[in-house]
Formats: sequence, structure tokens, C-alpha cells
Amino acid sequence: MTNLNVIEATRFYINRMIDDAGQCVKGLVMDKETASIVSMVYAQSEILQKEVFLFERIDVAGQKSLKHLTAICFLRPTEDNIQALIHELQEPKYGSYFIYFTNFVELNDIKSIAEADEYECVRVIQEFYADYVAINPHLYSLNIPITYENNFLWNDQLLRRTAQGLVSLLLSLRKKSATIRYQQSSNMTKILAERLSNTLRRQLDFASSNVNAPDHTIVLIVDRREDAITPLLNQWTYQAMVHELIGIKNNRVNLSQVPGITKELEEVVMNAEYDEFYADNLYSNFGEIATNIKRLMEHFQEKHKSQSKIESITDMKSFVESYPQFKKLSGTVSKHVTIVSELSRLVGIYNLLELSETEQNLVCQSNHSEIVQKIKQLIQDDKIRDEDIVRLICLYALRYEHHGNNETNALLRETLKYRQLSGKYIQFIQAILNYGGRKYRQADLFNTQNSMAITRQFIRGLKGVDNVYAQHIPLIRDLLEQLLRGKLKDSLYPSVGLKDRIQSNNHHTTSQQTQFQQGQLIKYRSSLFIIPSEIIVYVVGGITYEESYHIHMMNKQGARIVLGGSYVHNFASFVDEVLAGGVPSTSNEFFAAKRH
Repeated sequence: MTNLNVIEATRFYINRMIDDAGQCVKGLVMDKETASIVSMVYAQSEILQKEVFLFERIDVAGQKSLKHLTAICFLRPTEDNIQALIHELQEPKYGSYFIYFTNFVELNDIKSIAEADEYECVRVIQEFYADYVAINPHLYSLNIPITYENNFLWNDQLLRRTAQGLVSLLLSLRKKSATIRYQQSSNMTKILAERLSNTLRRQLDFASSNVNAPDHTIVLIVDRREDAITPLLNQWTYQAMVHELIGIKNNRVNLSQVPGITKELEEVVMNAEYDEFYADNLYSNFGEIATNIKRLMEHFQEKHKSQSKIESITDMKSFVESYPQFKKLSGTVSKHVTIVSELSRLVGIYNLLELSETEQNLVCQSNHSEIVQKIKQLIQDDKIRDEDIVRLICLYALRYEHHGNNETNALLRETLKYRQLSGKYIQFIQAILNYGGRKYRQADLFNTQNSMAITRQFIRGLKGVDNVYAQHIPLIRDLLEQLLRGKLKDSLYPSVGLKDRIQSNNHHTTSQQTQFQQGQLIKYRSSLFIIPSEIIVYVVGGITYEESYHIHMMNKQGARIVLGGSYVHNFASFVDEVLAGGVPSTSNEFFAAKRH
């Protein structure tokens, strides 16, 4: 069974490219997207050790003549990159070229490259399928911040890019077959599923999974609109908090706005592959991080004391040998102390603990009158940011959309009485129900529509919760648990080409559930279901680090799941994504509320 690790899959291809070029001085030529792909899985210091001494962009003019270097060109097969490569080969500045495309390249493009290679510098042209950004071992993104267009339709270019990314992902994970399932209520997921299936069958000898195979893979395509709740919530695990409150872009964190920040810490890299503290604390909650950062500081102080005691030649030798590790530890301490201090400062000045508890209670509890009064109280709290009040109103609008005493308009009027909300936030509040309201969902996000869900919520309420800031469970976890139990309805999540639910003979009925293993069929009542051994998830419209945390926890319990989407959202980027889908054109109660 193949290893479902997207970081290892990407590194494998990069290692192959470098090794194929042989023992020589090399330059790595990339485009804007492949530069991100490489930087996410390789530190520059590590790649330098492999005799790669120059890094260039194909779309940026570089040095004139480098005949003593071998060029490794790692590019997406776009029209612009093909033309730039042709121009490069017509007047080659490198001695030789090893060309690797991240995806399928058209035969006409290969012919054009061959015709441009008059000096016969090209040694290799290959397709290495690393056309996505690997973030964590189980997490990937296509780095497309805006997927939706007006009326939530596909842009042809983005549809093609998304299908290419998923094809690349499947091939990099060595998948020769898979069952593709999609969200029935979303036209965008259906179109993508069909495009992915057609592309795989046209370009490859790719087939639907054999349901009896031990490594049966399911590709599950879901629409972000099905769960608009998760991106609206504040977060309390380390990676998610940093992204929500500061922002992470391609493993880089901009700290230039932190009061008193030093020049060398204005931008830091947070890569779990090279940062042991970060790797150990990706999913730690804020309280645990504070404790662990204290331990890290104590460890550093002990090291610092030992480094300062140089009384003999042996001490000098020991100092020189251990200095690189000491310097690395010093950098790690400075970086994480700065980040954790800034998170703590933001939590305090914006009253995020009280705010987050209110968010969680709003989404997971059902005391309507109490939550309305709490929101009104927070609206008048000067410490609460405008964006956090907008979160609360949107969460309330989604949670109590059909409540008999819905007070969304009253809350907006109350907000505008005390705050000057930006036009963008007003539009976002107006757009949220058009984006993820009950009319556009097939899932019961709040467990209010069936007796089993209500009973589960009631029992959970009796037991209480371990952490009031982590009551919410994202929808994607519930869907995946259903899928792993063979209970995800094919009427809601049908497959392309192959039905994942096989009806048994209508004349033979039984209420007995049989034992099952992953990759096999189980019988439950009168139906047979496929239990996948591996699941690859793609969320149209983006994912969150909260969802990544839950997939990580499921994988720790034995599941084999890879999660990805068009983008990794925080609240700011999610606002832009929602507004891209369009704001209802009719002048409704929201704008009427503003005029009052």
C-alpha cells in the first residue's frame, strides 16, 4: 500500500530531477507556482548541498551566460511558460537543459520546444507530477485564493487548473484507479468530478477502483458552501492560530506589524520539516503552547550556560562543534517566543477568549435568547474588532436562519448604532446566506433535523465538553466518518461511472451488520457498501487548518486520508472568496437596516 504523504511525494520528484542531472553545478529554473511548490518541501540550505547553486524564474530576466551550469527547468505546462522556454532555447545561456513539467504537456508544445532547440542543449523532457503545494504530510492546496465567480460558476481556466492539480496528486501518490464521488447538491463538484474522470481516462489507462481491492481509493469532492461555519470561527491550535491572527503564506509569516520587531524577525519561515518545535506543536492548543515554549526557553538557557563555560582546549572544540546546533536553537527560540508573544497580545487586546467561547456556544448550543443578549453585549465592547462582530452576526444568521424570532436585522442595526462597519463587511453579511444558507446545503450543519443527531447532541451536552473553545466539529469529519463506516449515502454523494452502493437481492433482507475491513464490502441491513482504505478529499472553495487538525487526528487513529482544496482560508481570505460568488442584487433587509 502506497504512503499517503504529499510532502514525500513532492520531494521524491525534486530529488529525481536533481539526481538525473548528475554530478555537476546546477541551476534551478522555475515559474512563480513551482517556486512555491519547491520552497514548501525543501530548504534552500538543503538544496544547496545537492550542487544546486542558482535559482531563477523563467519569467524574470536573469544572468546572461551560464554555460558552465546545467539547467533543471521545473515548470507548469502553461502557454506562457512554453513560450518563455522556447525563447530561452533559441538563445541558450545554460550548457544543457533538463526539462520537467508538472503535468501533461501537449505534443504540439513538445514539437515547438524541439524546433527551438537548434543548439541541441535539451537532454531530457519529462512529466513529473508535482502540480500542487504540499503543506503537511496529509494536507495540500492548489493556491487558488478565489475559486467562485458570479453565481458560483466555474471559470474554464480555473476548472482546468483544478482538474490538472487533482490528476497530478493522484499520479504522485501512485494511484492507478479510484472511485470519484462528489456532492450531489453542488453543480461545481459534479462538473469537476466529471472533468477529472474524463481527463484520467483520456490521458491514462485509469479506471474506477476495484471495490474488492485491498487498496481501494475514493476521491471525495465537496463544496465549501456546504459548511460556511468552519472558516468563520476563531482557532486555538498553533498552526491555525498563526494563520488566523497573523497569516501564513507558503510557510512564511510576516511579523513586520508586531510592535518592536527586529529586522531579522520581520519575516520568518515556519516549516514543520525543518523546525522540530513547530512540528511537535502544530496541533497543540494555546495553553499547551505556552507551557512548551517555557520548556524550550529553559532548554535554551541551559545550553547557553554550557556554551559560556570555555576554560580549556576541549571546551573550545566542543563549542565549535556544537555552535551550529546552538545557533539553530537560538533562532528557533527567538522565532517562536516572538510569535507566541504576539498571539498572546492579540488574544488579550481583542478579548478573543470571551469572543471564541460565544462563537462556540452559538454554533454548538441552542439557547437563542441568551446568545442574542451576549452578541449585543459584545457589540458594545470596544475591545472586540469589527471583523469579529461580523463573524458573530454571520454565524447567528446561519444558525438561526429559520428561527421564528430571528434577530439578524436587529443585530445589524445594533452594530451600526455603535460601529462604522466597512461596506465590504456589510456586503459579506448580506452574502453569507446566499453562499451557505439552508437553501444551498444538503447537510444538517447544526444537528437539528433528525432524531439521531439531536440525541447525539443531547448526550454530548450531558457529558459536557473538555474544552469550551473546541466544541465545534467540522462537517468534513462527519462526512469522512460516515464514508469509513460505509454509510455515506450515494444519493447525496454519488460516484462518477461506478455506484458505490450495491443493492443486494431485494428478496433477501437482514438487519444484521457484518464485520468488515478497509477495502472490502460490508452488508448493512439490505445493502452493500464499499469501505475505502484510502480517501483523497478536495474541497472546492478552500479548506481550513481546523479541518486539517481533525484529519490528522483521524489518521492517528488508523485512517488514511489526504485533505486538500483550492486554498487554505482564514477569515480574511474567506470574506473575499464569498464575495466573489456575488452579493444578492435585490435590496433586502440588510441595507434597510443600515438606513434605520
